[in-house]
Amino acid sequence: MTTLAGRTLFITGGSRGIGREIALRAARDGANVAIAAKTAEPHPKLAGTIHTVAEEIEKAGGKALAIQLDVRDDAAVAEAINRTASEFGGLDILVNNASAISLTPTLATPAKRFDLMFGVNVRATFLCSQAAVAHLRKSSNAHILTLSPPLGMKPQWFAGHVAYTMSKYGMSMCTLGMAEEFRGDGIAVNSLWPKTTIATAAVEVHFPEAILRASRHAAIMADAAHVILTSDARKNTGNFYIDEEVLRKAGTKDFAKYAVTPGVPLFQDLFVE
Repeated sequence: MTTLAGRTLFITGGSRGIGREIALRAARDGANVAIAAKTAEPHPKLAGTIHTVAEEIEKAGGKALAIQLDVRDDAAVAEAINRTASEFGGLDILVNNASAISLTPTLATPAKRFDLMFGVNVRATFLCSQAAVAHLRKSSNAHILTLSPPLGMKPQWFAGHVAYTMSKYGMSMCTLGMAEEFRGDGIAVNSLWPKTTIATAAVEVHFPEAILRASRHAAIMADAAHVILTSDARKNTGNFYIDEEVLRKAGTKDFAKYAVTPGVPLFQDLFVE
């Protein structure tokens, strides 16, 4: 399979950034895409809503379903996934993209922020995957793709932001366990993470401007996700992919096109050796 034409994707947190790019890449193939995110009204500081992305999906050649969703609400998650499958006659792909970030040390991480990261990162990944399985079992090529890092249990990845790392690794542990659990169902469960920082709102807010300039555009993650999601689910599960490695293996040679600032040395992302 080299195209997502006619496939149905459910993408969490897709109103901007990487989720939006994955949605638009699928739409250019003619896919059906449910954008499930919390932003339904324009945000004063952040571009994009579920409705603006739905319009972009339709213009790109796909079919869109905009769903306002708090991924921490388990009943709403199940309802949104069932609605997507009902609307498009099934579900083929779940992309666990929604994520909360706080790069704070232990003493500077209040309980509310800790709970947000665990609710949006770990719990939502688990519950969205759980709710999707019944539908994915009926797909001829089912994929769960979670945007989380390789599991590198080294102190350097924890020391500066224990809570955030625990929450992102929790997402990756879902990949590790579910890939094995649902192998017999033919559901591929993989993780994808960028080699460099990606120019998203999160990087813009949480990192210095110099890092934003040394980042890549989200299109590199969308292109890598496309390679994974068009692969044979029964032969490709339990992997922790890095975007650049996926694309190099697929034959991509020109990576300069992804740079925010051509010629500027790229800033390596967290959790990448």
